[in-house]
Amino acid sequence: MASEYLLTQIDKATVIEFRVPSLMEPAQLESIQQQLFKLVDEQDKRVLILDFSKVEFLSSQAIGIVIGLNRRLSALPNSKLLLCGVNGKLTELLRITRLDRVLKVKPTQKEAVNSLAGMI
Repeated sequence: MASEYLLTQIDKATVIEFRVPSLMEPAQLESIQQQLFKLVDEQDKRVLILDFSKVEFLSSQAIGIVIGLNRRLSALPNSKLLLCGVNGKLTELLRITRLDRVLKVKPTQKEAVNSLAGMI
């Protein structure tokens, strides 16, 4: 398990809780990308919740990973990607890039899990 995040399984949802304040380092992000894509491609995890509660800084590379993950999941049946715990700066970034229209964002991890109740 990576030290950058904590994986938790809640029913069919896989929660990825980032434990670092900054997702800016290219080598670190490359590793995270490979691990997250493996969850979808090799472990067939189709319902992912990315919890950004502890994250304050996010690079464009990190946003690219989220977009790539969303694209991968969109191609699969019965799949969903939710973001939660997105703070003010990150919310503004999602709004500026118009990703708030593409990605589903919930205020808390609990609300994200509850929103899946009908699906899983």
